[in-house]
Amino acid sequence: VQLQASGGGLVQAGGSLRLSCVSSKNTFDINYMAWYRQAPGTARELVAGDAVKGRFTFSRDNTKNTVYLQMDDLTPEDTAVYYCYARDRGTDYWGKGTLVTVSS
Repeated sequence: VQLQASGGGLVQAGGSLRLSCVSSKNTFDINYMAWYRQAPGTARELVAGDAVKGRFTFSRDNTKNTVYLQMDDLTPEDTAVYYCYARDRGTDYWGKGTLVTVSS
């Protein structure tokens, strides 16, 4: 499975971005997909939980083999490299990251 993420960029605090991740395999057939992020000097983390609740939305369009991460009300703390991740039949796959920078 090859994953190609895009959509990162520079945005002001309070702004929005939508990340896309195109898969070489039909996403309908992939067991699990998610987004991770890694801020400078920190470990890579799953994009989920209270830090993003109510602001970030994960979605999947199997007709386009694409998953999305809609990010609203961005803060400087969301600045990170964002990675698309898939786990399929016991194997982990990572896309190249896309950088999101949120200015205050």
